[in-house]
Amino acid sequence: MFIVEETIAGTDAVQIPKQRGESLLDAAVRYAEERHWDVVPGTWLEAADGVRGCSCGDAACPVPGAHPARPDWAAQATGSATVVRRMWQQQPTASVLLPTGRTFDAISVPETSGFLALARMERMGLTLGPVTLTPDRRTEFFVLPGAAAKVPGLLCRLGWSLSSIDLTVRGEGEFVAGPPTRVGCRGAVQWACRPTSANRWLPDVEELIPSLAYACGRDR
Repeated sequence: MFIVEETIAGTDAVQIPKQRGESLLDAAVRYAEERHWDVVPGTWLEAADGVRGCSCGDAACPVPGAHPARPDWAAQATGSATVVRRMWQQQPTASVLLPTGRTFDAISVPETSGFLALARMERMGLTLGPVTLTPDRRTEFFVLPGAAAKVPGLLCRLGWSLSSIDLTVRGEGEFVAGPPTRVGCRGAVQWACRPTSANRWLPDVEELIPSLAYACGRDR
């Protein structure tokens, strides 16, 4: 059964960041070294008058401490562990952002739909990529790049459309927040299905979309 991982243990963990007890810097370096993912530091949380707000200064920031800190963030993203280490040494509390559309795209669905889909995929014996669980109660499934272009057609063949179910695709020019990034006072991004040596090769979105569409349709 798929469960949210609080720690990552076992011989298949390939030294991927733990849910607890690991700094954002260490997590960012390991994503670059072990998964060859590009990473970039985002905003961070700052305390002011006893309240933790986003470093961007917007009191109404929708994702405090978990969005790009500069307009050229995509150009700053890197897979070099040396550069990553230097970036986070300058701002150790910066969020860990993972650009999509490069080594992976991400399919985002509501948490309840995500866990229904995970259970269905497990019964079908599908090999999944990493899956995150966000504090905003979304599950994000990592798949091969190019999913953004494929999903509308795939959904159409299944009798659905992007406007009819709560399913979005993060592709080129977008990002997801990587664990253990915190989003304001809502909590931290976690792994629902952690990165391991078994899921180093990501699935194509075509393999997962039937289960995801079914779960989203049930959850409407």
